[in-house]
Amino acid sequence: MTPSTTTARPPETLREGPVELRRRRAADLDVLHGLIEANREHLAPWLPWAGGQDREGTRDFLRRTEEAWETGESFEYAVHDLADGGRDVGQTSLMARVGPGGLEIGYWLAADATGRGLMTAAVRALLRAGFALPGVERIEIHHDVGNHASGAVPRRVGFIQDRAFRRDPVAPAETGSLLIWTMHRDTFLSGGS
Repeated sequence: MTPSTTTARPPETLREGPVELRRRRAADLDVLHGLIEANREHLAPWLPWAGGQDREGTRDFLRRTEEAWETGESFEYAVHDLADGGRDVGQTSLMARVGPGGLEIGYWLAADATGRGLMTAAVRALLRAGFALPGVERIEIHHDVGNHASGAVPRRVGFIQDRAFRRDPVAPAETGSLLIWTMHRDTFLSGGS
């Protein structure tokens, strides 16, 4: 799947276990920016934008998010913790940037929401939605080898560590070794996750 070859979109709301994923909208500005502000120290080591993103940067991200949904370039979701009254605790996305037939999942959570299985559930919901789109045969997760929390998610969900490569670090804590995990449609549909 590439952004220009399909008009299919995943649902705007996904639910799996303790989480509900809701399409990010421009109206999320206050909540999302507050979440970034409250978690800047937690996010900045691994996400290059987190150290300096101001309110206007968040507004611009949300504007681009709305456009990317329409073009099929990416589908951004807020992660809501259903056990905590539906509080917005993070961000996840399906991105059409890994070549034909593939999507990439990206994610982050607030510090106080980690270690509770929320992102594992969110990734399962994204797999179901992603593989329902025409032409998607594989879904990948990429993370720096030093980011153990990010690496635990694909392992728990049943992704296979596919390959690794070197790149220049783009965030302060990165080692420059990137791991790529892959889930194939056939594996997922046969109950591999």
